[in-house]
Amino acid sequence: MPARSIIRKTIEINNHMFNLEIYPRLVSWEVFPQTYNAALYAFSNKNKLNKTIETNHLYEKRKK
Repeated sequence: MPARSIIRKTIEINNHMFNLEIYPRLVSWEVFPQTYNAALYAFSNKNKLNKTIETNHLYEKRKK
């Protein structure tokens, strides 16, 4: 897959840094923790983390 088809972002959630990779052609995404503490947070709060990423970083917000 060409590198240009991947969108990379660095995001911070609850003082933990993550690398977010979005694959538009596959309609998929992955999150990679940058530190050990971020990995523990992601493991413990998987549903909360997924919901936060989907609402704030993946989908466009509608303007009213």
